[in-house]
Amino acid sequence: MWCATQSFDSQNRWLLPFGMENFSDAKTSNRKRAIIALILLVPASSLGAWFGMVVFPHSLAGVVLFGASKVWLFALPVVWLKFVDREPLSLSPPRHGGFLTGILTGLVISALILATYWFFGSVLFDKKFLVDRLTAIRLGSRVVFVGAALYWILVNSVLEEYVWRWFCVRQCEQLLSKRLAVVCSALFFTLHHIVAMSVYFGAAAVSVCALGVFVGGAIWSMMYIQYRSVWPGYVSHAIVDLCIFGIGASIMFGTR
Repeated sequence: MWCATQSFDSQNRWLLPFGMENFSDAKTSNRKRAIIALILLVPASSLGAWFGMVVFPHSLAGVVLFGASKVWLFALPVVWLKFVDREPLSLSPPRHGGFLTGILTGLVISALILATYWFFGSVLFDKKFLVDRLTAIRLGSRVVFVGAALYWILVNSVLEEYVWRWFCVRQCEQLLSKRLAVVCSALFFTLHHIVAMSVYFGAAAVSVCALGVFVGGAIWSMMYIQYRSVWPGYVSHAIVDLCIFGIGASIMFGTR
């Protein structure tokens, strides 16, 4: 898309009204930067999950590579904002509200997850295999499980909103319409989940869960565009993660 704009600029620059030349150049530059940002961002999480969970599972190399991908994923947006976009850092204040929407969407998504698990869980999931896999990474301990749940709900959900909504959606908006930006950002958000889920689930469960992740990502992307803050989406995201960990706890520690 930016190539066509660049061609227009170089061959028909004299046709632009006074002052529009700089605007066109800036728009082309923003698109180029957005493409580079997405190339640097999107593969990192999937590669980290693949190396850490598939290629080198339960090893120092896997832990290091997975951790490095996380550091890259969370550091890149800040570095990009500071040194490429040259904008001030912000805590994404919720100036336009959205918390009620966050609560409602979180509850609706959670209800759909619970209904899916209730009706199809026995078909989709091999619970013994799942318990064995989670026990191998020490989640068989209630203390460790609760600690992991708290981290994912209180920390990881915030970081994912910051990366995939605040940063990724903004870059996609430079290249696409708002609707397509929502679709692409949700797709990018889903990719590394597919890699991770494939370690614990079969193909059918991965497909169903990936669809759920995509829908959730799309909803949270739309919320970011609507409210221009990560916090309403985080509220929804945290409620959903709480639901997922509740199901996980029932599998790990309930009657089997």
